[in-house]
Amino acid sequence: MTTNRKNQSILLAGASGVLGGHITRALTEAGHKVTGLGRGPANGVRADLVDRDALLRAVDGQHFDTVIHAATALSKAPMRHRDMHATNALRVDGTAHLVEAAQATGARRFVSESMVFGYGYGDFGARPITEDDSFGPRGTTAELEKHVEGMRIKEQLTFGATGLDGISLRFGLFYGPGGTDAVLPMLRKRRLPAPDDHGRVLPWIELTDAARAVVAAVERGRPGQAYNIADRTPLGFRAHVLYVAEEFGLPKPMTVPLWLTRPMSYAHTMMSTNLRVSTAKAEQELGWTPQYPSSRDGLAALAARG
Repeated sequence: MTTNRKNQSILLAGASGVLGGHITRALTEAGHKVTGLGRGPANGVRADLVDRDALLRAVDGQHFDTVIHAATALSKAPMRHRDMHATNALRVDGTAHLVEAAQATGARRFVSESMVFGYGYGDFGARPITEDDSFGPRGTTAELEKHVEGMRIKEQLTFGATGLDGISLRFGLFYGPGGTDAVLPMLRKRRLPAPDDHGRVLPWIELTDAARAVVAAVERGRPGQAYNIADRTPLGFRAHVLYVAEEFGLPKPMTVPLWLTRPMSYAHTMMSTNLRVSTAKAEQELGWTPQYPSSRDGLAALAARG
């Protein structure tokens, strides 16, 4: 039986977050009906993903065609490893509970937000990583294993859920409306040190482009598949922040040696990573292309909107 992928009823976990707001807008503009799921009063279904019983009670008697897991516990960029712990729990327990809730509502499709860091942290060289590369390899330290394990299990639950067509979107680092805002005061006060990139790059994705990819996955994603979602211009962390400073007329970040960022353990790990991904699969199968091929384009558009 083929399902009409247009005009779906969609339950979105994480609707009140920055990415969730963009996803809600993009889905609504595409003709879908979105119900938010979260703890806050703005959500149509109010429940905490880690509270299984409360979640199942909250969705009892409701029907949705598709459920999307875009919930995060991060209100700002993670600096230390411990900043990721609540989000790791959402990736593991939260996903298991949300899959159960999706099955209870009769949903047929389950779309998960994932991250390119599920491929691991470290130096991946010059070859772009594809979806066929190993995802969720064991972390090189106990802390890193917690982060990678969260992303590994989230995908395993997404793809292994009985009766659900699971799709995972492996996003690059987010920036753009609602995301870049947090960086501006830090630059203004010269509180964002950024080590030289020394050739290291990371995948980036503008938030409205990320939201459009979610719509494409809801409508055209192939069951059991993961898709890398990033722009076409991988950039080092410092290079990206320099563009932010330039576009918004702010002081350049201080250059510091990489070792000096070690107290910011998670940020240090991220800044030490060198990773490129291929988005050919998403472009071919989802018909998705980034409106902003580089973060320079996206930041220029953001600054122009004022």
